[in-house]
Amino acid sequence: MAHDYLHHGTGLKSWLTTLDHKKIGIMYFIAVFTFFLLGGIFALLIRLELMNPGQQFYGQDTYNRFMTLHGAIMVFMVVIPGIPAFLGNFILPIHIGAKDVAFPRLNLMSWYIFMIGAIVAFSALFFGGVDTGWTFYTPYSITTSWGVINMVLGAFIMGFSSILTGLNFIVTTHKLRAPGMTMRRIPLFVWALYATAIIQVLATPVLAITLLLLVAEKTLGIGFFDASLGGDPVLFQHFFWFYSHPAVYIMVLPAMGIISELITAFSRKTIFGYNAIAYSSLGIAAVSFLVWGHHMFVTGQSEIAGLLFSIITMLVGVPTAIKLFNWVATMYKGSIKLDSPMLFAIGFMFIFTIGGVTGMFLATLATDVHLHDTYFVVAHFHYVMVGGTLMALMGGLYYWFPKMFGKMFNETQARISWFFIFVGFNVTFFPQFILGNLGMPRRYHDYVPEYTMLNRISTMGSWLLGIGFLISLYVVIQALRKGEKAPMNPWGAKTLEWTIPSPPPHENFTTTPVITAGPYEYR
Repeated sequence: MAHDYLHHGTGLKSWLTTLDHKKIGIMYFIAVFTFFLLGGIFALLIRLELMNPGQQFYGQDTYNRFMTLHGAIMVFMVVIPGIPAFLGNFILPIHIGAKDVAFPRLNLMSWYIFMIGAIVAFSALFFGGVDTGWTFYTPYSITTSWGVINMVLGAFIMGFSSILTGLNFIVTTHKLRAPGMTMRRIPLFVWALYATAIIQVLATPVLAITLLLLVAEKTLGIGFFDASLGGDPVLFQHFFWFYSHPAVYIMVLPAMGIISELITAFSRKTIFGYNAIAYSSLGIAAVSFLVWGHHMFVTGQSEIAGLLFSIITMLVGVPTAIKLFNWVATMYKGSIKLDSPMLFAIGFMFIFTIGGVTGMFLATLATDVHLHDTYFVVAHFHYVMVGGTLMALMGGLYYWFPKMFGKMFNETQARISWFFIFVGFNVTFFPQFILGNLGMPRRYHDYVPEYTMLNRISTMGSWLLGIGFLISLYVVIQALRKGEKAPMNPWGAKTLEWTIPSPPPHENFTTTPVITAGPYEYR
């Protein structure tokens, strides 16, 4: 009998030199969740300082460094690589009936590049730290400590990992599908990863060039963005957001793909509007390149440009709403089972809807002028990124955990973790909408006493959120240590990964599957 992938080869070397997409996915899982733990610690330290007005535990310089580390870790090391590199690597080839990704060595290299980039970024701590915020806005990033170069180069290097992963997924999806697996039969998670990969390949080079220009300006004194050198600081914002707004969808589109899988599996129904959900992923990817200017309504850009960016930004709501309506329609009259993955899917729909609707506020020119650079933007950003991406990531982790490790987790404890994460998240970030509307600026170490109560509520919510993720960590560790053996298909789902043993064999399939129907044929 063939070994499962976990026992194919022994020792650390077999992992560090593996070409198996499943093992590489697990290595990304370990790296991403380690970085998530670090980023979460910085988040708790930030909220602890903001518990009361005035200096509590550390000064404003330390606050700025913690805030930058939290943002940079979460964006570049957790949320952008999280779902594609971890769950995408593990599930995509099995989803389409392939034995591996198209370029296994490139896949392993992308993990090493990611880790090297993270190490270079963390080395900034030994060069004075970074206090620019995760956006590295010029001209301040050019005049501050030299640590910013390390952080920027780290992000630059990690960008190559993102590009290579995206390239691998595009070729794998086109070339390695099983016989009968047409593009209209691939699972919706694959569609989401495919659309994401297009953004990764096209948008990430823009960030790479921008960060290189910043390093060149800081080290060589060449004037690109610093007005004193003849540069234009607003140009940096154009370059940065041309990548960073599509990056929002690098984070969110894979999350939406996971939700499509969870909704159909736990509603026991064929997905409603398969084509609409699939093509809306491509629609979101396309429109994402045209909306970066809504971050810059107050930079003095022309009224015509502001108007166009406002309208196009609102158009993003159309393909997003298509997905939400189709998920609800799939659940309608379904045999819904509220297992923990489904709870995270419903939590995603609730939280992401709030994030999307508040995005419409910020897309409206007059409203944005009032809310720009306030805590309203912080709340909106976290409702989309954390509430969206991390809720889906946790749902996907619980959903595919039995397949990955061949162990079942404690369902009651998993539901408790969902409760703490869902409640803690909303208690943390919903008050920040009110704070922003009242005028509290973001990125400040201190605030006036009128904002105290809402900040205290927000800080207490962060503790609940932290407890929820610690419970999840406990659930995963306990399942790995003592979990019962997982059956081949514990959820009764219909996609290909549930037709092979848990955990999967090294080669995924002993015989190449032949596909004769769509991916979600519930009868």
